[in-house]
Amino acid sequence: MKRTRGFFLIVFCLLITAVSASGAGLEEKVREHTLKNGMKLLLVERHTSPTVSAWIRFKVGSADERSDERGIAHLLEHMLFKGTKTLGTRDYAREKPLLDEIEKTGQSLMAEKLKRREADPKRIEDLSRKLAALESEAAKYAVKNEVSEIYSRNGGVNYNAFTAKDTTAYMVSLPSNKLELWAAIESDRLRNAVLREFYTERSVVMEERRRSYDTNPDGKLWESFLAAAFVAHPFGQPIIGWMSDIENLSRTKAESFLHRYYAPANAIVAIVGDIDPQKTIAMVEKYFGTLPPGVPVPPVAVEEPRQLGERRIEITDDAEPQLVIGFHKPTLPEKADYVFDVITMLLADGRTSRLYRTLVVDRQLATDVAAFSAPGSRYPNLFVIQATPRSPHTVREVEEAIYAELERLKSEPVTPRELEQILNRLETDEIQAMNSNDGVAHRLTEYEAIAGDWRYITEHRRKVAKLTPEDVRETARTYLVRENRTVATIRKREAAQ
Repeated sequence: MKRTRGFFLIVFCLLITAVSASGAGLEEKVREHTLKNGMKLLLVERHTSPTVSAWIRFKVGSADERSDERGIAHLLEHMLFKGTKTLGTRDYAREKPLLDEIEKTGQSLMAEKLKRREADPKRIEDLSRKLAALESEAAKYAVKNEVSEIYSRNGGVNYNAFTAKDTTAYMVSLPSNKLELWAAIESDRLRNAVLREFYTERSVVMEERRRSYDTNPDGKLWESFLAAAFVAHPFGQPIIGWMSDIENLSRTKAESFLHRYYAPANAIVAIVGDIDPQKTIAMVEKYFGTLPPGVPVPPVAVEEPRQLGERRIEITDDAEPQLVIGFHKPTLPEKADYVFDVITMLLADGRTSRLYRTLVVDRQLATDVAAFSAPGSRYPNLFVIQATPRSPHTVREVEEAIYAELERLKSEPVTPRELEQILNRLETDEIQAMNSNDGVAHRLTEYEAIAGDWRYITEHRRKVAKLTPEDVRETARTYLVRENRTVATIRKREAAQ
């Protein structure tokens, strides 16, 4: 009995610790500081372990690319791991002329290929051979993965990055006494990034595209779905870019994008963990404070026109059937966005959710079902439902069952108990997400970038708590309608013959 009490006491203490780091206590813990150049710094002091997590998130993603730059945000993310004028090179003075000649040759090769039918095959062959030779020579000066190895030798983990529609983020966790090392490396990367091995890495990204999209049925389905749902807004374009986009990206374009947008005016830094806030501010000022401010990323001007009828697209492939349904919806801070958070959890969050219970458990029409908002959050987006039919049931059966549940949302009020359960799950999910330095840094930078204020973390549950069953019904009646939906399916090739 004593052991049982002790166990529950430990669990209770851990829960209290988690709660203190969750949104409920975050408002008192976050220290904000804005550098004169516009860089936003968010600090959270947590002495649970002698470690820190550091995130830099730029308020720029694939949605901010120009038409001739599609795929550049993702490729640039790859390139920034290649080092600087002092890191990743054995002799930059000798390397730089080779890099310049590589770029000149690469540009000439792309220009010749763009002539298409009029292109000179011999010239393409000669330029390709010359480019390969130059890259081979330049590779002698490159030190691969030097930054990653420096972090690793100094206890760094989770050194990574990602590109989204709305933002691009770089992160690492490391011992707290190595935080200045992070500041030195990352500020140097912003000042002196060298996009070495560009055309080699471009080939790597092209292979990534072939593997993840061109030959992957799920990837093809998702890309085709977004392209059908968004006819004007760049949310319809793939983050990685179409193959022809990638083939025409140059180092010059990447450098232009880097210098245009990777600037303090568009940067949010979060440092969470075993820190002294005042000393950390001084350190960040020392390393990042002299960077030129740059200019804010301009908003995407084009607006997606209102959809006037159902759009359907079918992919035929040697793959099992899949179904994706999307409905256009507002994004934050619109009230409907909060309502869709409730609808998402009501329909597809966990084994007791409505769609899971109906499609997977009771009727066994599907093997899985999910609901979420995509593909970005800075601009109006989609409420998406995805499902995999369970053989011998068809896509049509699953689709009709989903529509039946959506009609229930319009006609039957959500019960107070369901709303209470959703609020409880939101709180639990947030506690879990905020129970690590990395999780806190992730969300601080995310909501500061997307919502314009990290306090969205603390406000979200309060706003959801004010929603009523009628809010859910009205939102469902407004947005979950046929003329507002896009449907994409995979049809097994044998069935199409």
